[in-house]
Amino acid sequence: MEMKRKNQNLLLFVIIYLTICLENLSAKPVLTNKTGNEMAYEVHVGVILDMGSLEGKILQSCISMAISDFYSGHHYYKTRLVLHTRDSKGETLNALSAALNLLEDAKVGAILGAQTSWEAKFLAEFGDKYKIPVISFSTPSSFPISTRSPYFVQIAHDQTSQVKGVAALIEIYKWRNVILIHEENDGLNLDDTISYMAAFFEEKNIRIAFMSAIAASSEDDQIIEQLHELRTLQTTVFIVHLSYFLTSRLFINAKRLGMMSEGYAWIVTSKGMNHWHLRDSSIVESMQGVLGFRSYTPASEELHNFTSRLRTKFFTEGPLEIQDMQLNILGLLAYDVAWSLKSAAERVAVKVSFNSNLDARSNSMDLDIYRTSMYGSMLLQEILRSNFKGLSGEFRFINGKLISNAFEIVNVISNGEKRVGFCTSTGKITREIYESNHRRQLPFTNNLESIIWPGGSSTIPQGRMLQTSGKILKIGVPLQVGYPQLVEVKRDPRTNATTFTGFCIDVFKAALEGLDYQLPYQFIAFEDPNGKRAGTYNELIYQVYLQKFDAVVGDTTITANRSLYVDFTTPYTDIGIGILAPTENKDMWIFFKPLAPKLWLTIVGFHIITGFLIWLIESQSPRPSAESLPSQRNGFPFSILVGRWEQLRNNWSTFLAVVSLFVMFILSSSYTATLASMMTVQHIELNSKRSYIGYHVSSNITKGVLINNLNFEDDSLKPFNSIKEFANALSKGSKNGGVSAILDELPYIKIFLAEHSADYSLLKSLSTTNGFGFVLPKGSPLVPDISKEIARLRESGWLNMLENTWFKSKASLTSGDSAGNVRPLTPTNFGGLFLISGILSVVAFLIFQIPLLNKYWLAVRNWMINSVNVWRQVHQFGKENFSINIFRRIRTANSAATHPQV
Repeated sequence: MEMKRKNQNLLLFVIIYLTICLENLSAKPVLTNKTGNEMAYEVHVGVILDMGSLEGKILQSCISMAISDFYSGHHYYKTRLVLHTRDSKGETLNALSAALNLLEDAKVGAILGAQTSWEAKFLAEFGDKYKIPVISFSTPSSFPISTRSPYFVQIAHDQTSQVKGVAALIEIYKWRNVILIHEENDGLNLDDTISYMAAFFEEKNIRIAFMSAIAASSEDDQIIEQLHELRTLQTTVFIVHLSYFLTSRLFINAKRLGMMSEGYAWIVTSKGMNHWHLRDSSIVESMQGVLGFRSYTPASEELHNFTSRLRTKFFTEGPLEIQDMQLNILGLLAYDVAWSLKSAAERVAVKVSFNSNLDARSNSMDLDIYRTSMYGSMLLQEILRSNFKGLSGEFRFINGKLISNAFEIVNVISNGEKRVGFCTSTGKITREIYESNHRRQLPFTNNLESIIWPGGSSTIPQGRMLQTSGKILKIGVPLQVGYPQLVEVKRDPRTNATTFTGFCIDVFKAALEGLDYQLPYQFIAFEDPNGKRAGTYNELIYQVYLQKFDAVVGDTTITANRSLYVDFTTPYTDIGIGILAPTENKDMWIFFKPLAPKLWLTIVGFHIITGFLIWLIESQSPRPSAESLPSQRNGFPFSILVGRWEQLRNNWSTFLAVVSLFVMFILSSSYTATLASMMTVQHIELNSKRSYIGYHVSSNITKGVLINNLNFEDDSLKPFNSIKEFANALSKGSKNGGVSAILDELPYIKIFLAEHSADYSLLKSLSTTNGFGFVLPKGSPLVPDISKEIARLRESGWLNMLENTWFKSKASLTSGDSAGNVRPLTPTNFGGLFLISGILSVVAFLIFQIPLLNKYWLAVRNWMINSVNVWRQVHQFGKENFSINIFRRIRTANSAATHPQV
């Protein structure tokens, strides 16, 4: 018995010793003699997958087949990969525990796995701490992860190019608003594709009307509740970024709610479409008409052979549920990454000397040292240097992420899908994946094949609800005070019926009539139980933000602050405010003001010069009259003004008179127009310290403009309720308790002038307000449609006709034509006129003088000839006389010498 106990103790000791030896043996790289002279170095790699999922089983099969295929063609390699598979059971903590176990027990040099974002997040931190490469099939919570966790390698394709492709697709179909449905993980959004998508859409002016987050644990009732909420938003373009299982449940419930009918558009990202191989008939039926982005895998003979062998493997060895499944992109990436890992391990082995010293160091590793991979850094560098063409396409890393290949765009129809185009790595939508550089770019939807949309329609969805599903829009209407021409709410005391009339109401009705779809609506007065105003305009507009009203129709001014909560249509009235003042004409010298003093002097000078030239011409012409030349000179300038043409005897003087008359006609016309403008409204000096300014009591916007933009003091402003109060205050003036002017928005000014155009005029207008617009909820698809109809009404003249109908305006608004703004005419304004007339006058005068100059030239020439002859005669005469005198003097002298006196 004792001997038996000793034998048992000895056996237990041997077992413990062998266990320790085996553990120590696995604690270091193992050298085994394979063929006598050739040594094999085993590199241990951990694989963490959810083996209970179909995806996990497919990935594990692809990895093992890659290792087998690699060694079948590379017998001479010195390294052997040893896979250690752990089941995470879909739990993040299990994956993290498995990683620690692999590092402690198996001494792995790399970890392959991480199927979810949570697993990628924690395993990335794990790899960074222990300096061990972690190769992930999913994307963690940061973009890019390599800047924070250098040991993290992402083989899931980068999503930036896909986001750009989705945006390009939205631009092709000119959709303005979309709804984004994404996955929520315990209240935290770990998928930064959503953040990038939101930022990029904003850059491309694509508005995300609503973002709906669906948790992975959501029940069908919760999904249906969210879909009900989305259906009321009227936007019918949905971007779905969910896992495949959530995507399938979403579309099954959407079909039940009628959201897969005509008019809807659904775009699914590769997050759901890459697992399309897991579909069944019910999912295909519910997703008819969906557009999906799926990672593109170029066809090759190697891919065909591998797919055939994998299907055979599934059929013979795999579970029944995956025998009919197709291979997806992750399976191909798993195959390529295993191939890349084996090549990297071989390159590391070449750089490392495997000698006894290394073995000794390995045997002496303590707990802290062997938890850190000795070859992690070198293995990581070699993995990132991988560059080859694998089954999934080009396999190359940039910044720790696998470069993005193209995405194919598929249209779910019938029992499967049809490829309609591609999205390149730059986000460009094309019909063919390899386009010629000389190929003509196809416009718009020609870049894609024909698409069958939900409901079996080939018509491109408009992106908004064309029908309101029986919902009647509640339109809030303010109780206007003082301006019934704009909005008036009347209640019949006998029938208790309420009628809504006014310019704003008619414009809204006309705009809705132009829409290509029916829009049921109901006007509701914004009043309290006593029939009084329930609040200010801001409070009324805020009701739209609170979704108590679907719209507001009335004299609602567009402001930047209000636009933070609601959207406005394009304005349907004039923009700005007007300054209204009494018409006064008390300046007795106003007739001098149309022309500047320099112009007056220029006209007088021009008149005198023209008269002088005419006098010169006429003075050369024979006149029967004995009138003196000075009197003629003074009379000609005035005769041309009164039409005394019989006094002009020369054609050239008549020509100068016509030119002068033409100049005076233009000057007189300009003078008349300028004087009329100045006499319409004379300049009024509005000084905030000496004058009072009136405004409408309910218009806080006008008051803000007066204080902030025009620098009026608050105590100089007086509020009024009606047009009658405005007219009364203006007639009194500031000195008698009234006001000097009224400042209000131009629609109110038009209504006032329609009744008081004789006594008051628009002095000036300022573009400091944005006009009236209809109020709608933020992101409402009705905003662009109604705005387009308002523009059509304006272009067709219908809007102007409605103004004339309600305002009955008999006076034209001459904004900016007051005397204070009309500048006097200066010589510069007529410089060209004076220049032309001056040249014509000078030319006419010179032409007239040519015969006279010729005549004078002949006379002068004859005179000069005669003068020469006379000189010659004089000269000859002088010469002769000079010679005779000299001779006589000589003779006299000689005679005196011969006969001297005694």
